Amino acid sequence: MTTTVRIPEGWPTTEEEARAVQDELRRRVVLDEPGPPPGTGHVTGVDVAYDDERDVVAAAAVVLDAATLDVVAEATAVGRISFPYVPGLLAFREIPTVLAALDALPRPPGLVVCDGYGLAHPRRFGLASHLGVLTGLPTIGVAKNPFTFTYADPAPARGSSSPLLAGDEVVGRALRTQQGIKPVYVSVGHRVGLDTACAHVLRLSPRYRLPESTRHADALCRRALREATVG
Repeated sequence: MTTTVRIPEGWPTTEEEARAVQDELRRRVVLDEPGPPPGTGHVTGVDVAYDDERDVVAAAAVVLDAATLDVVAEATAVGRISFPYVPGLLAFREIPTVLAALDALPRPPGLVVCDGYGLAHPRRFGLASHLGVLTGLPTIGVAKNPFTFTYADPAPARGSSSPLLAGDEVVGRALRTQQGIKPVYVSVGHRVGLDTACAHVLRLSPRYRLPESTRHADALCRRALREATVG
């Protein structure tokens, strides 16, 4: 079932309003909890797909058994794009539909894995942090590219990592999930430590560069977008 989402009342419409919301919510990020142990409970991948011409965004939430990586639940949501494209403020385009997809799940999501950033963000408040604060759930971000951050190339072996840096500040890790393949970029969102976040990502990536949570959510949100924009 796909949930249809309205843009929430009072949702920011300008960059200034969005940045003010980030400043307010960022103070509530929890960074001193280790997070759920890898391989236990549920892990939920979330992702979004857009059709800017038709002003449609589709979000998917896919729950995996953390031990087996089997899919145990999924939900989608479709709505209007809720904010213009502005680097550093992408969460405001995605949050309403992602929240609706999470709310539509028939079971608790457990740890939420976002296709994007958490602390590794220009204002240290990417989608994973934003979503974590709003839901209270433990969240991490797993990005496909390092954005504006720097890192030393990790050793070729699976599990190798190096700090992801903003100047001298560590904002995440470049993590090699497959031997000799380009790393992914892991940052904490809310209520999870970086060591735990990286351990989860390795468990979620037994065969491919990207976590299974992200792969399933990506496929599902793309399908939901196609179905919403047919004709």
